[in-house]
Amino acid sequence: MKQENRYVRQMVLPQVGNKGQDKIQNARVLVVGCGGLGCAALPYLATAGIGTIGLVDGDTVSETNLHRQILYTQQNVGSLKVTCAAEKLKALNPDIEIKIFQEYLTVENAVEIIENFDIVIDATDRIPARYLINDACVLTGKPFVHAALYRFQSQISVFNYKNGPTYRCLYPTSPTSTQSCDTAGILGTTVAIAGGLQANEVLKIILETGEVLSGQLLVNDFLNNQQSIFKFSRNEQLNITPDFFKKEHSISIKSYPSEIAENSVLLDVRSATEMPKIELLQVLQIPLNQIEDSLETLPKDKKIYIFCKSGTRSKEAYFILQKAGITNAHCLKETAQQLYEMTQ
Repeated sequence: MKQENRYVRQMVLPQVGNKGQDKIQNARVLVVGCGGLGCAALPYLATAGIGTIGLVDGDTVSETNLHRQILYTQQNVGSLKVTCAAEKLKALNPDIEIKIFQEYLTVENAVEIIENFDIVIDATDRIPARYLINDACVLTGKPFVHAALYRFQSQISVFNYKNGPTYRCLYPTSPTSTQSCDTAGILGTTVAIAGGLQANEVLKIILETGEVLSGQLLVNDFLNNQQSIFKFSRNEQLNITPDFFKKEHSISIKSYPSEIAENSVLLDVRSATEMPKIELLQVLQIPLNQIEDSLETLPKDKKIYIFCKSGTRSKEAYFILQKAGITNAHCLKETAQQLYEMTQ
């Protein structure tokens, strides 16, 4: 056991001891999102001695993050969150292994990444990402610890634990509209407590002790010091298969021809000189590097389907729109070449 003296205070607990500490140091925990929740949970996972911690995030540090994302400093603004977080965590505990994924979780990489870890922490703030994490965890047989925040409130639960209820059992369908922290507001202390609770659930799962929040939603109102637990059951009718996973998280223009024609627009994020040209009336062309400066030009009353040459830039554009609070955007499965061939 490495640095036994470092962990002596937690090893005194009868639920930990030498065997429990060995379990902690052999555990592999993936944290999806290195924002507020990730920054709150990660230091305690690292200092507890989690053997391998994975970090998934394609975002960079911005100044508006700093009041709640305590792993970062002013000097980190503009840098990748995963690299900054990894550096800080290794400074806290040099004995742990950090694996970084400088990308967002997508339908293409989710299963491949998650299957190499024991437990997943959902530290995202995007509804589609939660369904993606849930479905990938079901396919790989991994539990995940979830947290959601709204102003002074937090919700914590553990899904897919020992074949228990999943996120879809509690939330069968995605809400049509939500408020993010950017628009609703959040205190750093609210985020800190919620992230700490997530880390606590992870340690309970690893140590196989206490009552895990499986089939239970812990709701905290920190403004009024109120706490409630809501219980829910597994929906045995749900069947998340690899085919369901691919169809659910990838949108094909073949599946939505009338909707795209009447109620939506196609957003081409390639450069203006790239071929082939898609000659359709509902196509908007805004290169990826101009998306952030062109948000006001995007329609608010229509769905936006994004495409590019390979799918990489469309995903980047999608997350830029999500971060800006534009929730009516989707990535198309088809590439520009495939769209061109379909319209000829």
